[in-house]
Amino acid sequence: MPARDNHAFFDDYAGVYEDACQHGLRLSGESVEFFASGRINYTARWLEALGERDITRVVDFGCGVGSGVTFLREAFPLARILGLDPSITSIERARGRFGDLASFALVDDHAEEATEGLVYCNSVFHHIPPESRPRAAGRILRILKPGGHLALWENNPWNPGTRLVMRRIPFDRDAIPLPPPETRQLLADAGFEVVGTRYRFYFPRQLWMLRGLERFGERIPLGAQYCVLARRPPVT
Repeated sequence: MPARDNHAFFDDYAGVYEDACQHGLRLSGESVEFFASGRINYTARWLEALGERDITRVVDFGCGVGSGVTFLREAFPLARILGLDPSITSIERARGRFGDLASFALVDDHAEEATEGLVYCNSVFHHIPPESRPRAAGRILRILKPGGHLALWENNPWNPGTRLVMRRIPFDRDAIPLPPPETRQLLADAGFEVVGTRYRFYFPRQLWMLRGLERFGERIPLGAQYCVLARRPPVT
């Protein structure tokens, strides 16, 4: 969902999306897959710690070309996985590559039924114009079942390395990052209950031996990315 509010924005990048991301991430010494796997596995562990072990419906909101569904399938083997994106070219590419693992649809074609147990959303909201973000958050709320969770991952603008990486990626240069408090307030205003915020990816590959310390710094707001976990309030 691009900052210029043009649903065709990412159509131009569908064929080179992963290469462009990898170019930006080269500074970290890691691959696109390293970060995708880390985000999704962390999300699954967090949910399991909350007692959410049998999630059967997962949406990748802003799925792009579908690269994340491989890791979602591994983390949630019992789930029906649906990728949603506004770019028709991205959706067609995702279907061709990962149609055996998930189904894919345009965001505007998906019925807003309260059926989903988890919505996973990575690096989407910084491409949505600020004035349109409440509408997008509300849409996610409406597709979640009561008690269902949203794991909203965003790039951390308080991390200088993140800013540098974004400047190296063509479709991220003009994006408007969200500081963590803004993301929490956005979700609260949309009607979510905010469960918590965690920060990840502190160390580049050159400092891999320090990564075991990340679990002690999850609440320190300096990681390259952060996750706000929120849920749709259960019916009382």
